Amino acid sequence: MLQEARKKKQNSSMLNILRQRHAAQRFLHTTTSRPGYIVLVPEIGEEGPLGEGLLTPNGLPAFSDITIEMCLGAIGQQASAVEKSVKALEQDIQSGKKLNSSDIYGELDAVTAPLETTWGVAKALYLGNSTLIPTKSYMNIHERARNARAAKFCNKTVYTALLQEGDEAGNAGEAEQRLRQKFLLEGKLNGLALSKDGQDGLKELLIQLGRERGNYKNKVNMSVHAFAHVVNDFQLVRDFPPTLMEATARDPSQALEGPWKVTLQPQIVEGFLKYCPDRLQRWNVWRANVIKASQQQDKSLENSTHLEKIRALRKRQANLLGYSNFADMSMQTKMIGSVDNLKQIFAKLLKFAGPAQSVQLEDLQNFATASGANHKLEAYDISYWRRKQIIANHQLLEDKLCEYFPLPRVLSGLFALSEKLFNIRISEQPKTEVWHPAVKFYNVYDGDSSNCSTPVGGFYVDCFSKEHKFGRNNGWMVGIRNRNKTANLTPLCALIFNFTEPKQGKMPLLGYDDLQMVFKTFGTGLQHLLTQAGYSDLAGLSNIEWDASQVSGYVMSNFLDDPAVLQTLSGHFSNDQIIDTQLAQKMRLLKTQLAGYSLCQELYLADLDVELHRSDAFWLDVVKKIWPVYQCMPLDKKDAHPCSFTDIFAGDWAAAHFSHLYSKLIAADISSSFAEKHNDEHYATVGKRYKQTFLSYGGSVPTAEVFRRFQGRDPSVEALLKSLDIFTPSQTTENN
Repeated sequence: MLQEARKKKQNSSMLNILRQRHAAQRFLHTTTSRPGYIVLVPEIGEEGPLGEGLLTPNGLPAFSDITIEMCLGAIGQQASAVEKSVKALEQDIQSGKKLNSSDIYGELDAVTAPLETTWGVAKALYLGNSTLIPTKSYMNIHERARNARAAKFCNKTVYTALLQEGDEAGNAGEAEQRLRQKFLLEGKLNGLALSKDGQDGLKELLIQLGRERGNYKNKVNMSVHAFAHVVNDFQLVRDFPPTLMEATARDPSQALEGPWKVTLQPQIVEGFLKYCPDRLQRWNVWRANVIKASQQQDKSLENSTHLEKIRALRKRQANLLGYSNFADMSMQTKMIGSVDNLKQIFAKLLKFAGPAQSVQLEDLQNFATASGANHKLEAYDISYWRRKQIIANHQLLEDKLCEYFPLPRVLSGLFALSEKLFNIRISEQPKTEVWHPAVKFYNVYDGDSSNCSTPVGGFYVDCFSKEHKFGRNNGWMVGIRNRNKTANLTPLCALIFNFTEPKQGKMPLLGYDDLQMVFKTFGTGLQHLLTQAGYSDLAGLSNIEWDASQVSGYVMSNFLDDPAVLQTLSGHFSNDQIIDTQLAQKMRLLKTQLAGYSLCQELYLADLDVELHRSDAFWLDVVKKIWPVYQCMPLDKKDAHPCSFTDIFAGDWAAAHFSHLYSKLIAADISSSFAEKHNDEHYATVGKRYKQTFLSYGGSVPTAEVFRRFQGRDPSVEALLKSLDIFTPSQTTENN
């Protein structure tokens, strides 16, 4: 009790100190359109009391007072506390002090909690508007926090002590056993099982790998900016949705005036190929996109050399850690378990997707020909004619559909659906401190909790972030604080979207892709908020296998397949009229049209990624081998798309790109249980089972076992195929 009182007093005094410092330095602040601060950035402080003054007495962030320097100071102090705690633990173990694993986990969990909260606050402010926390400052915070958090998984003394537990570990609880597995796997992948020379070799190798990944990313960025296709003719952009029009216009505030500049930002390329009616213009942008960062574009920007070096270094890394190749090493953190298992999934999906692709492309060709196209369709034609076909055959006009889905109506409908599904209550708290007046905060109450009048968590919603617009609306779920039983903390997150701010009181209207994105973001947030895991390192999305990390998001977005759900979200912006049943039923075609073709594209990229991290052949030879397995159209002679695979060769998705598809597969199987009956009672029954498994366990139980507890069997590919309307009962999926 005395220690707890001392801690509260320390927190209170730290809050006062930081607020006084903040008040004294207001002369450094300059206000922007979204109130934020630009300050002289200090060094990250390591001394002084823990920087928990970022929080108000009720435990929520003090957003009215937070500045960059407060975040930097707090993160330095909290990171130092974590590192000191790990060092003290190391000394206790070396001195022979008897420690059980639950003591180790509890102590590290408690000391990491403040660090994670400050890190989450900084991330939310950065995504909300980078004038609140500029990129350079945020990256300083990010690196400092990531390194400190990793310290507990990179300590050889702690690793060895847990490794030597042996039979004793089997007597621990399920969560403690799972944490031990996490510490041991993290330790192994960080080289703690290696000799001193081996560790030094791994460290040097990772430095080289980081350098090559940086070079690869920089050349992709330079290649993206080296291309600019200027359009002066309004007829070529007349069908652009507002977000794409604004992203390409010279003056976004007068987007209809032009000229419009098309760059190689992925979302702009995607939009241009979908909406531009001029085939030659589409080809020009498509060709530039597939040859970027290759010798075909500019020899000084070629990434082929860096790509091969990255592949070689990753293989050496895997070999050093005891794996035959990087793909096999990657499977250690995946639900699928092995490359062989993954290849079987690819084959089962291709068995249906391949024939469906051929039929669908032939049908699209016939439509294009009948519509006046006197040429064979190529890759840069598909997206355009796909859109034209669905308009002509089904009268699905995206700009008309979105009129039924104003943002406030969608959010209220989404919250109401979630309350029915999971027996929760979502309540807005208007007096909570936020980083912008348009941001809202909600408490979440659990009707199944023993104390249903106390919130189990809370979330912020910022719909109008100015970040990362690039021609399409996006959404992010930012975990600000994990559930942490040791530190008595409830989960907290922010849902951040970059919709355009209302003009003259007119709220954003959401298209089908926007609806999918909002539901997916909120579904991910629910897994963060409703977790019952007691340890922060197991709560919510923590310790979830990569290929299962998006399951909860996709489960939520799959409810959009139900026309009745779409109707509950709708209300025409002009008269509040609900979308009619027939039109709501047709909206599913936006998901299923050309689904075989789309699935083959996903399978190709997933398999290519795996093979590039398993094969020793030159990257182009791997492409030529994999391409015809999944693609109907010939490979363009100059196509060098692996030279700009930033997520894979500069990011963290190496031999993991398949994770997006596998999460969809698991989610479709779960959603098939909901879809057995379309009524509130059935939804609530299955929702309770889903809540007690996927939303509750977090990473405290392997996802494969969580799935078995929910579904009573292993996953099947059949549900995904059925959801895409490409399952043929006459074909067998052979015990899928």
